[in-house]
Amino acid sequence: MSIVFAKDKRSGITYAYESKSYWDKEKKMPRCKRTLIGRVDPETGEIKPTDGRCRRNSPYNKTEKTPEELILERLRPLKISELRKEAVRLELELREAKEKISELEGRLAGM
Repeated sequence: MSIVFAKDKRSGITYAYESKSYWDKEKKMPRCKRTLIGRVDPETGEIKPTDGRCRRNSPYNKTEKTPEELILERLRPLKISELRKEAVRLELELREAKEKISELEGRLAGM
């Protein structure tokens, strides 16, 4: 087994493959089987795993979601009545947090 690097002429991207040699009995000659490992980062030379299908939703290309996206994802399945209840709960939680902040600021000012 060895690692082989191949550059795609169309895109200019270098890919890393694991190459395994074997003897082909029918053709009576050596052959090799290549398995894609990933893309080679041109700046660092590091191999980044890829599934090789240029998929946006590839597990290797997933970007971290922003807090807003996470909240929207959590709220999407809720009904309007549930959303209203959630809004009221959040308003009360915000009010409590603001009271706590003003209390702590008062303590700091008194020191």
